[in-house]
Amino acid sequence: MKLVTAIIQPHALQAVTDALREYGVSGITVTEVAGYGRQGGHTEVYRGAEYTIDTIPKIRVEVLAEEIDESAIIDLILAASRTGRIGDGKIWTVDVGTVVRVRTGERGADAL
Repeated sequence: MKLVTAIIQPHALQAVTDALREYGVSGITVTEVAGYGRQGGHTEVYRGAEYTIDTIPKIRVEVLAEEIDESAIIDLILAASRTGRIGDGKIWTVDVGTVVRVRTGERGADAL
């Protein structure tokens, strides 16, 4: 089992969820997050006063998948969210030891 996690731009969420649904992913978790990478924060002007925003709003998408689907899911998220500009995000995976569906008690691939 793998947990595929992606930090993407908010405007890319619909394209990513559509691509994952079309591939057959049965469930995802979406969280609104904020942070910064190489782009850092940015400066804005409000009512004549300049201020710095240290974190940028992003979306965190998490997908539990079997190892065989890991590469395909990464490629789908990449294709749907990539603009080629700084701040597009990151994708990473981690190994998952056990997955249990709470409602039924199913474990492993059956729990997906």
